[in-house]
Amino acid sequence: MVAERIAPVGSIVKVEDLVQEKSLISPAIIVEKVALSQGNEHIVEMLNAGDGGNMIFDPAVIKVSKGDIIHFRAVDMSHNSATINSMIPSGAESWTGLMNQDISVTLDVEGVYVYQCDPHAMMAMVGVIQVGEAVNISEVKIAAEAYRSNFMLNNDRLEGYLAQL
Repeated sequence: MVAERIAPVGSIVKVEDLVQEKSLISPAIIVEKVALSQGNEHIVEMLNAGDGGNMIFDPAVIKVSKGDIIHFRAVDMSHNSATINSMIPSGAESWTGLMNQDISVTLDVEGVYVYQCDPHAMMAMVGVIQVGEAVNISEVKIAAEAYRSNFMLNNDRLEGYLAQL
């Protein structure tokens, strides 16, 4: 995997209309399943607020193909993108973006990656990327359950994101 800082991101098209499948995980909770995102380059915005609440990545959950590039765009200030090392595939490289800076990562190892905004981790500003098959989903779910004790707000956010895979 290659991680490099970019400035500016350039003219990459953001996929607005993802096909989504709905799934019922309990009688009271409906979860929308995320479909494979089209293209080989994808933009994830770092935001203070959006449709998913405060302190979010948009999209918060994305499925991509092996070798795709994710461009994290610092739309609002005081954010970064950094992997949570206990929640990435074995053999995958971690990344840590600088504050207020865009960063691009190429994901070459199949599996589930969970990342966060370091200064807003306690607010559960996290995101999930599935590359190819979710080969490490069991390990990620176990790590996520333990990690949720770090959250002061939005305690169920990560669990909800993982349910979308």
